[in-house]
Amino acid sequence: MSGSARFALGAVVLTMGNRPEELRALLESVARQEGEPVEVVVVGNGAPLPELPDLPGGLRTVELPENLGIPGGRNAGIEAFGPGGRDVDAILFLDDDGLLPLTDTAERCREAFTADARLGIISFRIADPETGVTQRRHVPRLRAADPLRSSPVTTFLGGASAVRTAVVQEVGALPGDFFYAHEETDLAWRALDAGWDIAYRADCVLHHPTTQPSRHAVYHRMVARNRVWLARRLLPAALIPLYLGVWVLLTLARRPSKAALRAWLGGFREGWATPCGPRRPMRWRTVWRMTRLGRPPVI
Repeated sequence: MSGSARFALGAVVLTMGNRPEELRALLESVARQEGEPVEVVVVGNGAPLPELPDLPGGLRTVELPENLGIPGGRNAGIEAFGPGGRDVDAILFLDDDGLLPLTDTAERCREAFTADARLGIISFRIADPETGVTQRRHVPRLRAADPLRSSPVTTFLGGASAVRTAVVQEVGALPGDFFYAHEETDLAWRALDAGWDIAYRADCVLHHPTTQPSRHAVYHRMVARNRVWLARRLLPAALIPLYLGVWVLLTLARRPSKAALRAWLGGFREGWATPCGPRRPMRWRTVWRMTRLGRPPVI
């Protein structure tokens, strides 16, 4: 515990200003965390910030003049802790309508990062506050039947996670152009390729109401476009058609509505027709490492 106490932890919370009560409850749950106080950055993503409570760890605020999307907003929060987040050792990324029900989550993160110098990212377990149920899509591995089992993973949940700032400083920030969807996987793959580990920790819990991602109007388009961008940016050339082919088949197998399928196909075309950012394909040894972890980068 003494080693973890010297590990500085910050938190970045995005808000559109439309959930002030939930935001306040989240901030109060951060304030209740045991150990060294967590300093928080609240980012108003294209919206003015509501009145915020004083926090024992301190509170920094950023009001962006326009909505930069989830990765752009989180990147602004990182930079509020200095270039690459250098003022802290790791950053919690938390949804503004989430809540930390346990008071030892921050200390668990500090202890995990302190104990393992190669641990770069921790993905929390998201549970519905009423039912305690964790949706399958919130377990970042293929074998998701037991959400109470912690394990190494190859991606993480953006609004319920902790990222060591050394990862951002080494491999770069979240891909801002993605706006929404797959930005976590982009960062995760770059981190894995640089030799960092990612862990799903079932004992680090974020309460969040059960929702469907398709509630976002841009969901189907962004998911398809960004998946193409992800493949073009980070996969070896030989895996790009395999990865995208698998996801075309999976999308069709889910029998989306005609409107959803049109949006998905439009996003898929957009992913090929528009710049995806710098191409830095992962090494084949990273492909093999991900395969051994149970999720080869073809699905």
